[in-house]
Amino acid sequence: MRTLKDVKIGETATVVKLHGEGAIKRRIMDMGVTRGADIYVRKVAPLGDPMEITIRGYELSIRKHDAEMVEVI
Repeated sequence: MRTLKDVKIGETATVVKLHGEGAIKRRIMDMGVTRGADIYVRKVAPLGDPMEITIRGYELSIRKHDAEMVEVI
C-alpha cells in the first residue's frame, strides 16, 4: 500500500482511499483530500514534517502523520 507520505517531491498521485476514523478522517476530507483527487507534492520541510501539496488548485500543508492515512496510486 502506497501512502501520500511515500510520494516524492515533484510527483503527482491520485487518492484511492482514506484510512482513519471519525474527526480525523472528516478533517482530511474537509481539506479537499477525497477519492479521485490528484495531489502534487510541492515540497517537504527540512526536517520532513509537514509537506506542502497542491490539490484542487490550492496549496495545503499536511502533517506526515495525516499523510499516512491517504492511500494513493
